Formats: sequence, structure tokens, C-alpha cells
Amino acid sequence: MRLLGLDPGLRHTGWGVIEVRGNRLSYIADGAVHSDGTKAMAERLVQLHEGLARVIERYRPDAAAVEETFVNKNPNSTLKLGQARGVALLVPALAGLPVAEYSTNLVKKSVVGAGHAEKQQIQRMVKLLLPGCLIESADAADALAVAICHAHHYNTLQQWQAPAVAEAGR
Repeated sequence: MRLLGLDPGLRHTGWGVIEVRGNRLSYIADGAVHSDGTKAMAERLVQLHEGLARVIERYRPDAAAVEETFVNKNPNSTLKLGQARGVALLVPALAGLPVAEYSTNLVKKSVVGAGHAEKQQIQRMVKLLLPGCLIESADAADALAVAICHAHHYNTLQQWQAPAVAEAGR
């Protein structure tokens, strides 16, 4: 299964693609989609939409996961981040992909083991879990962490559901 992790941001939306085979995770690619801060909001959202659509078209993921927004002290920044997050949810959904959402603390806990890990700790663990990954930016590292989190939780969910499906088939 190929997973796309997304770390939404209006200026930079990080993305990371991994392959999952059982418990094994493999790095495929990472990067960030950027919007031009001199453009109007609607144009910036279109830039994010088009960039993410290209990523999905190129790497053909089977599912996507998006990091949830935390509330900033500045309501205007929170609103802008929410709009970028809406695009990050919409693009994979329009492509027919199931989209999961994970809180920042759950992503950090799933990858590092602590819900309040620093960015450098996340980057080190992502590199350890995905040998050969390039990590283009901190946003891309966060997106790979979201994909890793989804891989862990998806596999657990599948294992829990398998006995129930088998039992229902009897």
C-alpha cells in the first residue's frame, strides 16, 4: 500500500509518500508544494490544489493522511491554515482516496514516542524509520511522519478488523 502524508500550510504544504508492506516501511518521495505570498488567497489555494494534484498523479497513493490543525493565538493565522488544510483534505478526496486525520501529538507520539517531540527529533526518527529518505524540508519531514503514523494506525485497524470480518463470515 502506498500512503501520502500531508502537513498543511498556506506558504508550504509538505508531502511525503511511503510504501507499506506488512510492518515494513519504504521511502518513495517527499517535498513541499508552495504558494506565492504576493497572490490573492484564492490563487494561493489554487496553487496548493494544483501542486497536490500533481503529486497524487505522479505517485498514485492508495490513501492519504492529513495532520490536524492546532489553534494558534492568532485567529487570522488559524483561519488561513484551516483553508490550506481544507485543500489538503479535498485534493486526495477528489482523487477517490480515503483520507485520515491525525492530531499533531498523535503523529509525534507514533513516530518519536513522545507527544511533544521537537522537530529535530521527528526528522531523526523519520530518517531512521525510512532509510534513504531525502527530507527536502521540515514540512516534508512532518508529512512523512504523518504517513508513518497512518501506516502504524492503519495496520493496527486492519489487524483488529480481520478477526471480526472472519467471524462475520462464519
